[in-house]
Amino acid sequence: MATKSNKQGAKKGAAKSGGKGGAAKKAAKSPPESAAKSAAEKLAALRRGSPPRVLEEPESPMPAQHLKKPGLEAELKLKPRYEAPHYRGSSKLNNRAALITGGDSGIGRAVAVLFAREGADVGLVYLPVEQVDAEETRAAVEREGRRALLIPGDVRDAGFCREAVERTVGEFGKLDILVNNAAFQQHQKTIEEVSDEQFHRTFKTNIYGYFYMAKAALAHMTEGAVIINTGSITGLEGSKELLDYSATKGAIHAFTKSLAQNLVERRIRVNCVAPGPVWTPLNPADKAARDVAEFGADTPFKRPAQPEEMAPAYVFFASEADSSYITGEVLTLLGGDTTAG
Repeated sequence: MATKSNKQGAKKGAAKSGGKGGAAKKAAKSPPESAAKSAAEKLAALRRGSPPRVLEEPESPMPAQHLKKPGLEAELKLKPRYEAPHYRGSSKLNNRAALITGGDSGIGRAVAVLFAREGADVGLVYLPVEQVDAEETRAAVEREGRRALLIPGDVRDAGFCREAVERTVGEFGKLDILVNNAAFQQHQKTIEEVSDEQFHRTFKTNIYGYFYMAKAALAHMTEGAVIINTGSITGLEGSKELLDYSATKGAIHAFTKSLAQNLVERRIRVNCVAPGPVWTPLNPADKAARDVAEFGADTPFKRPAQPEEMAPAYVFFASEADSSYITGEVLTLLGGDTTAG
């Protein structure tokens, strides 16, 4: 997460006086301000320039780091890339209103930024303990010139899902795009190790939450609206140590296709993005540090994706100009893996 700049800085009078208090304040505040300014200038320069023929992203091994669940992006040693500096908006989502679950970090944050760059206002659903990440995402959306609404809560609660939708509609006056992206996962070596509590939490978060959010959103959606679900390669190929998680992702794929059929006459499109390994807090909060280091190394690209590489697919599905004839699709983004599907 980029360090927030301190616009106040040290007062000129204190600096001129040469007093220890003024000097100390200036020394303490200048480095963060300078770092933030440098990062902003670097990003601005990238956005002005031409995109490279081949985008360079961090390669495996990744930092060997384990995070306490649910995992905060602010605590990752290697920050996931979400700003997509070479992506230039073209008003594809101008004046649209979007709601993104799991919108505080990872893929959700990157999607929020590109939706804003394309002209949308964004509501962000996240767990209360993820507030620090949500604040950073709000700042990123606002840097794009759009509004961000923070909605802390748990999508396992149907009542909260209805509240999140109502708050979004109350703030923006409508709801055009729903992105179901919140997820919980926990590796276990055997089925015996998957507790009833874990099983219920995984299903309640990953599929019940998607159903609750879609049902609540549709009460306010009109023709031209869009629902985008986040699936996974594990829902296509399975995963021997993610028995419950991969089952929910398979359910999400089927839910996407079924809901698309159900809503096609209402001219509301429903699609799904199914990524392979992506560098977000989800896996470092689930795996041992030594396993995190090798995350994504088994793909043909020899690395995990960055969130900014996933986000354009969500723009594609959200944009009527790009995907008006597409509904019920599961789009796989797997880093060269061609066996799924």
